[in-house]
Amino acid sequence: MGEVKYPCYRQRKNNSNQWYWIYYAKNGEEIGRSSESYVNRSDCENSIHLMKNSFDSAVITD
Repeated sequence: MGEVKYPCYRQRKNNSNQWYWIYYAKNGEEIGRSSESYVNRSDCENSIHLMKNSFDSAVITD
């Protein structure tokens, strides 16, 4: 499988056999998880792509 490069998203299955993602920071710590699970892995992958694309438009507020 090889060495894992961080930061990264990893896909897993829950006890209901549905897909979800976990986001790992540069130091390998889990810092995010999908708020829902997906029947199809492709839907989980799409959610990851949406998250990646949303970083450019993120707004930081106090």
